[in-house]
Amino acid sequence: MNRTEIRETTFQLLYSIEIQKQEDISKQIEFYLEANEIEDDKAKKYIEDAVYGIEKNKEEIEEMIKKNLKSEWKMERVSKIDITILKLAIYEIKFKEIPYKIAINEAVELAKKYGEEVSKNFVNGILASIVKEQN
Repeated sequence: MNRTEIRETTFQLLYSIEIQKQEDISKQIEFYLEANEIEDDKAKKYIEDAVYGIEKNKEEIEEMIKKNLKSEWKMERVSKIDITILKLAIYEIKFKEIPYKIAINEAVELAKKYGEEVSKNFVNGILASIVKEQN
């Protein structure tokens, strides 16, 4: 698996976790890896790190999203797909020091593939605003 495929697989798991809202994340990760026959150690490490890292820093990541939404928007109004893409990209930029251009580009590609027509622009705008704020 290349990095893009690993990131997409991670997004799919994160989205599943976001929808199901189950408590035991470790069991979900284990089941997901098994069900998708993911045996690549690099992929497993990235997936586990991202899922646990996002969960650990959830409040800070969500606050960054909320802070960069237009004033009349609430998190509940944003699609779960877009929220999941944003969480993964913010985690990569802020906590994993992935170059922001790569993280944003990958997030926009996920938004094009999984989101609505406006998702790519929405995700790009929120992430650009967050990066500007960070620098």
